[in-house]
Formats: sequence, structure tokens, C-alpha cells
Amino acid sequence: MTEAVRNGYSYIEIDVHATSDGVVIVLHDATLDRVSDVAGKVSSIPWSQVQSAKVGGKGAVSTLEEVLAALPSARFNIDVKTDSAVDPFVDLIERTQSHGRISIASFSTRRLSRLRRKFQRRGGVPAAAFSPAGVAAVWALSRTPWSQKVPLGGLRRVAWGDMAQVPRTYRGRTLVDDRFVALVHRLGAEVHVWTVDDDSDMRALLDIGVDGIVTDRPDVLIDVLRERGQWQKP
Repeated sequence: MTEAVRNGYSYIEIDVHATSDGVVIVLHDATLDRVSDVAGKVSSIPWSQVQSAKVGGKGAVSTLEEVLAALPSARFNIDVKTDSAVDPFVDLIERTQSHGRISIASFSTRRLSRLRRKFQRRGGVPAAAFSPAGVAAVWALSRTPWSQKVPLGGLRRVAWGDMAQVPRTYRGRTLVDDRFVALVHRLGAEVHVWTVDDDSDMRALLDIGVDGIVTDRPDVLIDVLRERGQWQKP
């Protein structure tokens, strides 16, 4: 993450879980088994034990609070991976007043709705990705000949949020094409596509107007953006 920010990226995608005692940590997996010398489900282990784990044989697990403090200029797209992480996550964002630095996402429509409700009750809602149900509704309407003409009131009730964060294809079907991008833009939202590591795929997506690309190859994306005159290092 630090290297990406040093190279000029200001948005970082991360996943979070919560320990059994409510500490929000930055980790993709629900368990520590694959990545560390400690075994077990994160939500069943206290922070004191998670803290002692060695990731990759040497590194320590980072808390979200540590990451927010260490990279004060960065913004984060955060996938809240489990229901047990919702309350600790909301509490942390409220306590650190980090609403303006994050966007929230989840593969669970229910969890994303719960996050939104909890933030609304506290008075500040971060930017949020469309729920899976919202993405499905937008994609289905984008397949029709009237997608650029139909009133959007009904669709907005399902596809609420600030961005559609989607893979380019899903189960053999193309999700992201010019029709999908145009409809999301009609909703006043952005299209972010993951995970794109091939330069030709990056160019094709930028050509149809996507607003963001999630990649494991930031070096490749920088080269593509530079050749198009679209790279602006902060």
C-alpha cells in the first residue's frame, strides 16, 4: 500500500474483518491459516492473538486504524467481509471521522444496506458501491433498447450508491460494456472494474468510459494512463 501511494495512487482497495473483541483488521481471508502462523477464524480470535501472528513469516497483521493513520493522504475502498465486522467498523470510522476518506463495498446486499443504515443513524454516510442487487438491476435494464430513455426513479431505489464496482465479465457474460457504463453514468454514479491486470483490457475499458480500474499491477496501469495522457500524479 505504501508503495502504491508513493507512486502516485491515492485510492487503495482493502478488505477488513473484525477480531472476537472488535478490532478491525486489514485482511482478505476470513481465517489466518493461509497467510500466517496462527490458525483459526478471525472473528473467533482476540486481537492479542492475531497481533502475534506472523504474516508471510515476518510481517504483522495491520489494524484499519493503523493503516488510516500511516497513510493520511490516501483514500480507501473498503470491502467489509463479514457481518461481525459491521458494528466495529462503523464505530471506528465514526471515532476517527474518516467518512470522507473511504467508500464502502460488500458482496452482500444485506450487509451493505445494514452499513448504510448504521451510518445514516450516526449522521454521516460514506460513499458506497452499488449492492449486488443494484448491479444486477442496472445490467438487466442496460440490455434493453430503452435504457437511455426510461425514468430512473424505480432503478434508483434498487441501485443506490455512488459507484458500480464490478468484474468485466461474470459467469461468461460481459457485464461492463458501453451500454452498462452509459446507464450507470445516467444515474450519476461511476463504474469501477476489477481486477484488471492486462494492458489491452485496461485500454478497452478506458475507451468505453469507465471511471476506475482496480488492479494488482499498478505499474502497468500507470504506463497505460501515461500513454493516453491521463496520468496525473498528485
